[in-house]
Amino acid sequence: MSDDIRAQTIYFIVTDRFHDGDPSNDGGRNPESYDATHTNWGKYWGGDLGGIVAKLDYLQGLGVGAVWLTPVFDQVDDTTDAEGRGHAAYHGYWAKDFRRIDEHLVSSPRDIAVFRSSDTVFDRMLAEMRARGITLVLDVVCNHSSPELRQQKGALYDDGQFLTSYDDDRLGWYHRAGSITDWRSERVVQQGELCGLADFDENVHSFRSYIKGVMKDWLDKGVGALRVDTVKHMPLWFWQEWVSDLRAHRPGLFLVGEWFQGGCYDAASVAFANGSGMTIFDFALQRALEEALARSLYDGFLAVDRVFAADGLFRRPTHLVTFVDNHDMPRFQSVGATARRLEMAVALVMVARGIPCIYYGTEQYLHDDTNGGADPYNRPMMDRWDTQSPLYCAVARLARLRRDNPAIQRGYHQPRWLTSDTYAFERGWGACVCLAVFNRGAARSIGPVRTALPDGDYACVLTGRRIAVSGGHVAKLDLASDDVLVLSHAVVEPPVPGTSVTFQLNGYATQPGERIAVVGDAPELGAWDFAKAPLLRYVSPNLWEGDVGFERSAGGLVRYRFVVLRDDGPPTVETAYPRRAYVPPSGADRRSDRWGG
Repeated sequence: MSDDIRAQTIYFIVTDRFHDGDPSNDGGRNPESYDATHTNWGKYWGGDLGGIVAKLDYLQGLGVGAVWLTPVFDQVDDTTDAEGRGHAAYHGYWAKDFRRIDEHLVSSPRDIAVFRSSDTVFDRMLAEMRARGITLVLDVVCNHSSPELRQQKGALYDDGQFLTSYDDDRLGWYHRAGSITDWRSERVVQQGELCGLADFDENVHSFRSYIKGVMKDWLDKGVGALRVDTVKHMPLWFWQEWVSDLRAHRPGLFLVGEWFQGGCYDAASVAFANGSGMTIFDFALQRALEEALARSLYDGFLAVDRVFAADGLFRRPTHLVTFVDNHDMPRFQSVGATARRLEMAVALVMVARGIPCIYYGTEQYLHDDTNGGADPYNRPMMDRWDTQSPLYCAVARLARLRRDNPAIQRGYHQPRWLTSDTYAFERGWGACVCLAVFNRGAARSIGPVRTALPDGDYACVLTGRRIAVSGGHVAKLDLASDDVLVLSHAVVEPPVPGTSVTFQLNGYATQPGERIAVVGDAPELGAWDFAKAPLLRYVSPNLWEGDVGFERSAGGLVRYRFVVLRDDGPPTVETAYPRRAYVPPSGADRRSDRWGG
């Protein structure tokens, strides 16, 4: 799977809470860890990989292109009182063997030793996903193993063979800094224990070699992308090494890190997103959407737009993974959103910049408001599979739109109307345009609304309502209460000949009337002639992007730099020694650079 998955929609599943494909595996090795009544929220409820396979047609109909599963690794078997309540490792984040699958998720004992066979339920699931054009995003954990259970903590095995534990740390793989007591201290956060979980010491070379080797094995098994847990709890240098090694093994691998509460208002998370080699989840946008549409706070869409206005902080803002809720926070309706407000929030992340991620059951309005919907009540059992539910249908339509319109995948974000209650924004990429309008609260009329949509008559993607564009404006928009309007214009651009190389440039704040081109020694780059250099496209104040096709120069080295062109003045040429890059003989590649080197 390429790391450019901006055309896709991700669907996130807590596997144990999705669908029980085989009741015979529900008890696992410890029947006390399972609750058949689904009333003990800290125990297993029966979801498994067979259940995922059984519902792949449902997911395909929803339009998802990638499915993120909670970790499938073999988990500790006992229950524990960690985090102040007794529960089992149904969530998958307390691994004891990274090379085996947990017995609750499979139907046969041979399926547990997943690397000893090519015909396990995991292999069959991957094959069924590939047949439907769906990629598996596997949730992985590098920071910790397990909490203390019956006087044993952090016991770790490798395909059934004991390696080490916190109490018998023969390999020296664990930190011994105690619990995290100061969340403002980077050292304490990175070396301390999160919720009593035995914390790995990334300074130990043998541990780093082991954890990288494990993840490479899963990629070789057929996993297409990785979601990486608790990235703020390990240093940046570790992630740079880890990502570099995995990408050397699997070029173009998509990786997204969970920096809890990260986003544009957290400078450390921005530095991680820009420097680690992976993207992050956009918690800042999630919070703004929750405040605007679930809690109905006064700032409303003004707070949402402030997040997008900060996109220049990121080198690749269109790769941020966006969402309205997840397994670590109450579901959107549990914090006050009506069903309609949930639909509005989902529609916004589906057409806004970033890669949208839908939490399982959202399309069925799944939620439990016990204790405000906080963990674990944000993880109910999936109970409906209605392919005609309004939100299921809306996600399916918008997922198709995202695949069809490059403006939504790659384009700029431009506000066209903004108040606390009404928000119109436009996405644009070349001749492709999408105009989205959201109205919170009472019915109202707005206009004229400026747009780059070509003049003509457009049907709303969600409702079919007809809207006229004339002279680059929508003269008047009559919006109902809690209304959403999505208009789209997409053209098929001619394919890039030969090897397609995407150039991305950060670090130059352009002014109106300025354009950026990539110029180089190759004929495809103008042979150093500014007038023939291919232009990039504006995405954000810190990102220009464009695709260049290489035919004559494919399979060789090219030299290049960037230049700012103006109609009314001389160009500004990047004063950096020209870069050298190898262009593959075929396929696609990406170059990500900063102005000035």
